[in-house]
Amino acid sequence: MHITRRSLYVLLSLLLLASFVLTACQPAATPTVAPTDEPAPVLIPTKAPEPTAVPEPAIGSPEHPIKVLFVPSVDANVIVTGGELLAAALNEATGLTFEVSVPTSYAATIEEMCASPADTMGFIPALGYVFANELCGVDVAFKAVRRGWDVYWAQFLVARDSDIQSIEDLAGKKWGYTDAGSTSGYMFPLAMLKEAGIEPSESIATGGHPQAVKAVYNGEVDFATTFYSPYAVPEGVAKWEKGDAPDMPDEVIESCKLSDDGKNIVCDGYVLLDARNNIREEAPDVVQKVRILTLSPDIPNDTLSFGPDFPAETRTAIEAALAAFAETDGWKESIGSEDFYGWSGLSAALDADYDFVRQMVEANGITFESLGQ
Repeated sequence: MHITRRSLYVLLSLLLLASFVLTACQPAATPTVAPTDEPAPVLIPTKAPEPTAVPEPAIGSPEHPIKVLFVPSVDANVIVTGGELLAAALNEATGLTFEVSVPTSYAATIEEMCASPADTMGFIPALGYVFANELCGVDVAFKAVRRGWDVYWAQFLVARDSDIQSIEDLAGKKWGYTDAGSTSGYMFPLAMLKEAGIEPSESIATGGHPQAVKAVYNGEVDFATTFYSPYAVPEGVAKWEKGDAPDMPDEVIESCKLSDDGKNIVCDGYVLLDARNNIREEAPDVVQKVRILTLSPDIPNDTLSFGPDFPAETRTAIEAALAAFAETDGWKESIGSEDFYGWSGLSAALDADYDFVRQMVEANGITFESLGQ
Protein backbone atom coordinates (compact mmCIF):
# COMPACT_ATOMS: atom_id res chain seq x y z
CA MET A 1 0.00 0.00 0.00
CA HIS A 2 1.34 3.33 -0.87
CA ILE A 3 1.09 5.87 1.98
CA THR A 4 1.65 9.42 1.06
CA ARG A 5 3.31 11.91 3.33
CA ARG A 6 0.04 13.76 3.76
CA SER A 7 -1.79 10.64 4.92
CA LEU A 8 0.94 9.89 7.42
CA TYR A 9 0.62 13.38 8.95
CA VAL A 10 -3.14 12.99 9.39
CA LEU A 11 -2.71 9.57 11.04
CA LEU A 12 -0.18 10.89 13.55
CA SER A 13 -2.45 13.80 14.39
CA LEU A 14 -5.37 11.44 15.12
CA LEU A 15 -3.22 9.22 17.38
CA LEU A 16 -2.02 12.24 19.36
CA LEU A 17 -5.60 13.52 19.84
CA ALA A 18 -6.73 10.09 21.04
CA SER A 19 -4.00 10.01 23.69
CA PHE A 20 -5.15 13.41 25.05
CA VAL A 21 -8.72 12.16 25.32
CA LEU A 22 -7.73 8.99 27.17
CA THR A 23 -5.53 10.94 29.62
CA ALA A 24 -8.33 13.38 30.45
CA CYS A 25 -10.68 10.51 31.30
CA GLN A 26 -8.34 9.00 33.97
CA PRO A 27 -9.28 9.70 37.66
CA ALA A 28 -7.19 12.35 39.39
CA ALA A 29 -4.35 11.04 41.51
CA THR A 30 -4.92 11.25 45.30
CA PRO A 31 -2.31 13.53 46.86
CA THR A 32 -0.05 11.87 49.42
CA VAL A 33 -0.29 13.48 52.91
CA ALA A 34 2.78 13.22 55.09
CA PRO A 35 2.04 11.65 58.53
CA THR A 36 2.13 14.05 61.55
CA ASP A 37 2.57 13.51 65.33
CA GLU A 38 0.26 16.43 66.29
CA PRO A 39 -3.12 15.37 67.87
CA ALA A 40 -6.34 16.26 66.22
CA PRO A 41 -7.84 19.51 67.53
CA VAL A 42 -10.45 19.16 70.35
CA LEU A 43 -13.64 21.14 69.93
CA ILE A 44 -14.63 22.94 73.22
CA PRO A 45 -18.35 23.71 73.58
CA THR A 46 -19.18 27.36 74.07
CA LYS A 47 -20.28 28.13 77.71
CA ALA A 48 -23.69 29.72 77.98
CA PRO A 49 -23.58 33.16 79.61
CA GLU A 50 -24.54 33.16 83.31
CA PRO A 51 -27.84 34.86 84.13
CA THR A 52 -27.55 38.38 85.52
CA ALA A 53 -27.97 38.40 89.33
CA VAL A 54 -31.00 40.33 90.61
CA PRO A 55 -29.82 42.88 93.23
CA GLU A 56 -31.24 42.59 96.75
CA PRO A 57 -33.76 45.30 97.63
CA ALA A 58 -32.15 48.11 99.60
CA ILE A 59 -32.54 47.98 103.38
CA GLY A 60 -35.31 50.35 104.31
CA SER A 61 -37.11 50.02 100.98
CA PRO A 62 -40.76 48.89 100.85
CA GLU A 63 -39.50 45.51 99.63
CA HIS A 64 -37.02 45.23 102.52
CA PRO A 65 -38.35 47.17 105.51
CA ILE A 66 -36.33 47.73 108.67
CA LYS A 67 -37.65 45.58 111.51
CA VAL A 68 -38.45 47.52 114.68
CA LEU A 69 -38.62 45.02 117.54
CA PHE A 70 -40.22 45.57 120.94
CA VAL A 71 -40.12 43.25 123.95
CA PRO A 72 -43.56 42.24 125.29
CA SER A 73 -43.35 44.04 128.64
CA VAL A 74 -46.78 45.69 128.25
CA ASP A 75 -49.90 44.82 126.28
CA ALA A 76 -48.95 43.85 122.72
CA ASN A 77 -51.81 45.85 121.20
CA VAL A 78 -50.56 49.00 122.92
CA ILE A 79 -47.04 48.33 121.62
CA VAL A 80 -48.18 47.77 118.05
CA THR A 81 -50.36 50.90 118.02
CA GLY A 82 -47.68 53.13 119.51
CA GLY A 83 -44.95 51.46 117.48
CA GLU A 84 -46.77 52.24 114.24
CA LEU A 85 -46.85 55.93 115.22
CA LEU A 86 -43.09 55.83 115.78
CA ALA A 87 -42.53 54.00 112.49
CA ALA A 88 -44.59 56.58 110.61
CA ALA A 89 -42.60 59.45 112.14
CA LEU A 90 -39.31 57.79 111.21
CA ASN A 91 -40.58 57.15 107.69
CA GLU A 92 -41.53 60.79 107.26
CA ALA A 93 -38.13 61.97 108.52
CA THR A 94 -35.93 59.49 106.64
CA GLY A 95 -37.98 58.13 103.73
CA LEU A 96 -37.23 54.61 104.99
CA THR A 97 -39.83 51.89 105.52
CA PHE A 98 -40.23 50.26 108.93
CA GLU A 99 -42.09 47.18 110.13
CA VAL A 100 -43.14 46.89 113.79
CA SER A 101 -42.94 43.49 115.48
CA VAL A 102 -43.48 42.17 119.02
CA PRO A 103 -41.81 38.77 119.41
CA THR A 104 -43.27 36.38 121.96
CA SER A 105 -40.52 36.79 124.58
CA TYR A 106 -37.38 38.70 125.48
CA ALA A 107 -35.26 35.80 124.17
CA ALA A 108 -37.16 35.70 120.87
CA THR A 109 -36.46 39.42 120.38
CA ILE A 110 -32.74 38.87 120.84
CA GLU A 111 -32.73 35.85 118.54
CA GLU A 112 -34.45 37.86 115.81
CA MET A 113 -31.82 40.62 116.02
CA CYS A 114 -29.01 38.08 115.73
CA ALA A 115 -30.74 36.25 112.87
CA SER A 116 -31.22 39.52 110.92
CA PRO A 117 -28.10 41.51 111.80
CA ALA A 118 -28.32 44.08 108.99
CA ASP A 119 -31.94 45.22 109.19
CA THR A 120 -33.11 45.10 112.83
CA MET A 121 -33.37 47.68 115.58
CA GLY A 122 -34.70 46.73 118.99
CA PHE A 123 -36.03 48.36 122.12
CA ILE A 124 -34.56 45.88 124.59
CA PRO A 125 -33.87 46.05 128.35
CA ALA A 126 -30.46 46.13 129.97
CA LEU A 127 -30.06 42.40 130.52
CA GLY A 128 -31.35 41.56 127.07
CA TYR A 129 -28.86 43.99 125.58
CA VAL A 130 -25.94 42.41 127.45
CA PHE A 131 -26.82 38.96 126.09
CA ALA A 132 -27.50 40.29 122.57
CA ASN A 133 -24.14 42.06 122.56
CA GLU A 134 -22.36 38.93 123.75
CA LEU A 135 -24.15 36.60 121.34
CA CYS A 136 -23.76 38.52 118.09
CA GLY A 137 -22.49 42.05 118.68
CA VAL A 138 -25.78 43.97 118.91
CA ASP A 139 -24.76 47.59 119.59
CA VAL A 140 -26.46 50.13 121.86
CA ALA A 141 -27.28 53.63 120.61
CA PHE A 142 -29.61 55.18 123.21
CA LYS A 143 -30.87 54.51 126.68
CA ALA A 144 -34.25 55.62 127.92
CA VAL A 145 -34.83 58.64 130.09
CA ARG A 146 -37.87 58.51 132.33
CA ARG A 147 -38.71 61.75 134.14
CA GLY A 148 -35.09 62.79 134.23
CA TRP A 149 -33.69 59.38 135.23
CA ASP A 150 -31.59 57.18 132.99
CA VAL A 151 -31.63 54.43 135.62
CA TYR A 152 -34.57 52.62 137.17
CA TRP A 153 -35.38 50.08 139.85
CA ALA A 154 -37.14 46.82 140.56
CA GLN A 155 -39.79 46.81 143.25
CA PHE A 156 -40.99 44.01 145.51
CA LEU A 157 -44.76 44.14 145.94
CA VAL A 158 -46.83 42.54 148.70
CA ALA A 159 -50.43 42.84 149.86
CA ARG A 160 -50.86 45.98 151.95
CA ASP A 161 -52.28 43.95 154.83
CA SER A 162 -49.51 41.35 154.63
CA ASP A 163 -47.25 40.79 157.64
CA ILE A 164 -44.19 40.75 155.35
CA GLN A 165 -41.98 43.64 156.43
CA SER A 166 -38.52 42.87 155.01
CA ILE A 167 -36.88 40.88 152.24
CA GLU A 168 -35.94 38.23 154.80
CA ASP A 169 -39.62 37.60 155.38
CA LEU A 170 -39.95 36.37 151.78
CA ALA A 171 -38.28 33.04 152.60
CA GLY A 172 -40.67 30.20 151.81
CA LYS A 173 -43.15 32.55 150.12
CA LYS A 174 -44.70 32.24 146.66
CA TRP A 175 -43.06 34.55 144.10
CA GLY A 176 -44.76 35.89 140.98
CA TYR A 177 -42.25 37.33 138.52
CA THR A 178 -42.86 38.88 135.10
CA ASP A 179 -40.68 37.10 132.55
CA ALA A 180 -37.39 35.26 132.95
CA GLY A 181 -35.74 37.79 130.62
CA SER A 182 -36.92 40.89 132.47
CA THR A 183 -34.20 42.79 134.31
CA SER A 184 -36.51 44.47 136.83
CA GLY A 185 -39.17 41.78 136.90
CA TYR A 186 -36.82 38.84 137.46
CA MET A 187 -33.04 39.12 137.14
CA PHE A 188 -32.23 41.85 139.66
CA PRO A 189 -34.76 40.50 142.17
CA LEU A 190 -33.28 37.02 141.73
CA ALA A 191 -29.81 38.39 142.47
CA MET A 192 -31.12 40.16 145.56
CA LEU A 193 -32.86 37.04 146.83
CA LYS A 194 -29.73 34.94 146.32
CA GLU A 195 -27.54 37.53 148.02
CA ALA A 196 -29.89 37.51 151.01
CA GLY A 197 -30.05 33.71 151.04
CA ILE A 198 -33.80 33.74 150.40
CA GLU A 199 -35.42 30.72 148.75
CA PRO A 200 -39.09 31.16 147.67
CA SER A 201 -41.37 28.17 148.04
CA GLU A 202 -42.50 28.57 144.43
CA SER A 203 -41.64 30.84 141.50
CA ILE A 204 -44.27 31.58 138.85
CA ALA A 205 -43.86 33.43 135.54
CA THR A 206 -46.94 35.62 135.29
CA GLY A 207 -46.29 36.88 131.74
CA GLY A 208 -45.71 40.58 132.31
CA HIS A 209 -45.63 43.48 134.75
CA PRO A 210 -49.41 44.06 134.87
CA GLN A 211 -49.98 40.34 135.40
CA ALA A 212 -47.48 40.23 138.25
CA VAL A 213 -49.23 43.12 140.02
CA LYS A 214 -52.59 41.40 139.53
CA ALA A 215 -51.22 38.18 141.02
CA VAL A 216 -50.57 40.02 144.30
CA TYR A 217 -53.83 41.97 144.08
CA ASN A 218 -55.79 38.73 143.63
CA GLY A 219 -53.88 36.87 146.34
CA GLU A 220 -52.42 34.34 143.87
CA VAL A 221 -48.84 34.94 145.07
CA ASP A 222 -47.29 36.27 148.28
CA PHE A 223 -45.05 38.75 146.53
CA ALA A 224 -44.24 39.95 143.02
CA THR A 225 -41.45 41.86 141.34
CA THR A 226 -41.95 44.57 138.69
CA PHE A 227 -40.43 47.85 137.51
CA TYR A 228 -40.50 50.93 139.72
CA SER A 229 -40.77 54.55 138.63
CA PRO A 230 -40.99 57.30 141.28
CA TYR A 231 -44.37 58.94 141.74
CA ALA A 232 -44.93 62.51 140.55
CA VAL A 233 -45.61 65.09 143.23
CA PRO A 234 -47.99 68.05 143.46
CA GLU A 235 -46.69 71.50 142.67
CA GLY A 236 -44.60 72.88 145.51
CA VAL A 237 -43.68 69.46 146.91
CA ALA A 238 -40.09 68.21 146.63
CA LYS A 239 -39.78 65.44 144.07
CA TRP A 240 -38.82 61.91 145.05
CA GLU A 241 -35.09 61.28 145.49
CA LYS A 242 -33.12 58.10 145.90
CA GLY A 243 -33.28 57.02 149.54
CA ASP A 244 -36.85 58.29 150.04
CA ALA A 245 -39.63 55.83 150.87
CA PRO A 246 -40.72 54.37 147.51
CA ASP A 247 -44.46 54.16 148.10
CA MET A 248 -47.04 56.92 148.22
CA PRO A 249 -47.04 58.91 151.48
CA ASP A 250 -49.22 57.14 154.03
CA GLU A 251 -51.51 60.14 154.47
CA VAL A 252 -52.69 60.12 150.84
CA ILE A 253 -53.18 56.40 150.24
CA GLU A 254 -56.87 56.31 151.08
CA SER A 255 -57.50 59.11 148.55
CA CYS A 256 -56.00 57.17 145.63
CA LYS A 257 -58.37 56.76 142.68
CA LEU A 258 -58.47 56.70 138.90
CA SER A 259 -57.98 60.14 137.36
CA ASP A 260 -60.80 61.71 135.35
CA ASP A 261 -58.95 61.10 132.09
CA GLY A 262 -58.26 57.47 133.06
CA LYS A 263 -54.52 57.76 132.52
CA ASN A 264 -53.25 57.42 136.09
CA ILE A 265 -54.01 56.62 139.68
CA VAL A 266 -53.91 59.93 141.57
CA CYS A 267 -53.62 60.38 145.32
CA ASP A 268 -54.41 63.92 146.48
CA GLY A 269 -52.15 65.40 143.77
CA TYR A 270 -49.53 62.61 143.79
CA VAL A 271 -49.47 60.56 140.58
CA LEU A 272 -48.70 56.82 140.57
CA LEU A 273 -46.14 55.84 137.91
CA ASP A 274 -44.89 52.38 138.88
CA ALA A 275 -46.21 49.06 137.52
CA ARG A 276 -49.32 49.19 139.71
CA ASN A 277 -50.61 51.96 137.47
CA ASN A 278 -50.86 49.46 134.60
CA ILE A 279 -53.94 47.82 136.13
CA ARG A 280 -55.62 51.09 137.12
CA GLU A 281 -58.81 50.54 135.10
CA GLU A 282 -59.61 47.07 136.38
CA ALA A 283 -58.24 47.74 139.87
CA PRO A 284 -58.47 51.47 140.72
CA ASP A 285 -57.94 50.59 144.39
CA VAL A 286 -54.61 48.87 143.66
CA VAL A 287 -52.63 51.27 145.88
CA GLN A 288 -54.92 50.52 148.82
CA LYS A 289 -54.46 46.77 148.22
CA VAL A 290 -50.80 46.45 147.12
CA ARG A 291 -47.76 48.12 148.71
CA ILE A 292 -44.05 48.37 147.92
CA LEU A 293 -41.82 46.35 150.24
CA THR A 294 -38.42 47.48 148.95
CA LEU A 295 -36.46 48.54 145.86
CA SER A 296 -33.41 47.17 144.07
CA PRO A 297 -30.13 48.99 143.44
CA ASP A 298 -29.95 51.20 140.34
CA ILE A 299 -30.54 49.45 137.00
CA PRO A 300 -29.43 51.17 133.76
CA ASN A 301 -32.41 51.99 131.60
CA ASP A 302 -33.63 50.09 128.56
CA THR A 303 -31.86 50.49 125.25
CA LEU A 304 -32.48 51.24 121.63
CA SER A 305 -29.94 49.00 119.91
CA PHE A 306 -29.07 48.02 116.36
CA GLY A 307 -28.16 44.74 114.73
CA PRO A 308 -24.38 44.25 114.43
CA ASP A 309 -24.29 44.69 110.63
CA PHE A 310 -26.75 47.57 110.40
CA PRO A 311 -25.57 50.06 107.71
CA ALA A 312 -23.78 52.94 109.43
CA GLU A 313 -25.22 55.71 107.24
CA THR A 314 -28.77 54.44 107.67
CA ARG A 315 -28.28 54.09 111.40
CA THR A 316 -27.06 57.69 111.69
CA ALA A 317 -30.17 58.95 109.87
CA ILE A 318 -32.46 56.94 112.15
CA GLU A 319 -30.71 58.11 115.31
CA ALA A 320 -31.14 61.74 114.26
CA ALA A 321 -34.81 61.16 113.43
CA LEU A 322 -35.43 59.44 116.78
CA ALA A 323 -33.79 62.26 118.73
CA ALA A 324 -35.95 64.79 116.88
CA PHE A 325 -39.12 62.74 117.35
CA ALA A 326 -38.45 62.52 121.10
CA GLU A 327 -38.97 66.28 121.29
CA THR A 328 -42.45 66.19 119.74
CA ASP A 329 -45.96 65.62 121.06
CA GLY A 330 -46.18 62.53 118.85
CA TRP A 331 -43.55 60.87 121.02
CA LYS A 332 -45.92 61.13 124.01
CA GLU A 333 -48.54 59.16 122.09
CA SER A 334 -46.02 56.51 121.12
CA ILE A 335 -43.16 55.09 123.18
CA GLY A 336 -43.44 58.02 125.58
CA SER A 337 -46.96 57.01 126.60
CA GLU A 338 -47.36 55.66 130.13
CA ASP A 339 -49.34 52.77 128.67
CA PHE A 340 -46.38 51.98 126.43
CA TYR A 341 -42.77 52.18 127.73
CA GLY A 342 -43.04 55.63 129.29
CA TRP A 343 -39.80 56.95 127.78
CA SER A 344 -39.79 60.69 128.36
CA GLY A 345 -36.63 61.08 126.29
CA LEU A 346 -33.37 59.59 125.10
CA SER A 347 -29.74 59.89 126.12
CA ALA A 348 -26.72 58.60 124.24
CA ALA A 349 -25.54 55.26 125.60
CA LEU A 350 -22.25 53.42 125.63
CA ASP A 351 -21.69 49.71 125.90
CA ALA A 352 -19.72 50.34 129.12
CA ASP A 353 -22.89 51.68 130.78
CA TYR A 354 -24.05 48.07 131.07
CA ASP A 355 -20.93 46.60 132.69
CA PHE A 356 -22.71 46.41 136.06
CA VAL A 357 -25.35 44.21 134.49
CA ARG A 358 -22.59 41.97 133.11
CA GLN A 359 -21.23 41.66 136.64
CA MET A 360 -24.67 40.62 137.86
CA VAL A 361 -24.89 38.01 135.10
CA GLU A 362 -21.50 36.57 135.98
CA ALA A 363 -22.07 36.59 139.73
CA ASN A 364 -25.38 34.76 139.45
CA GLY A 365 -24.55 32.35 136.66
CA ILE A 366 -27.34 33.72 134.48
CA THR A 367 -27.39 32.28 130.95
CA PHE A 368 -29.22 33.19 127.78
CA GLU A 369 -31.12 29.90 128.01
CA SER A 370 -32.58 31.03 131.33
CA LEU A 371 -34.39 33.87 129.57
CA GLY A 372 -36.94 31.38 128.29
CA GLN A 373 -37.83 30.80 124.66
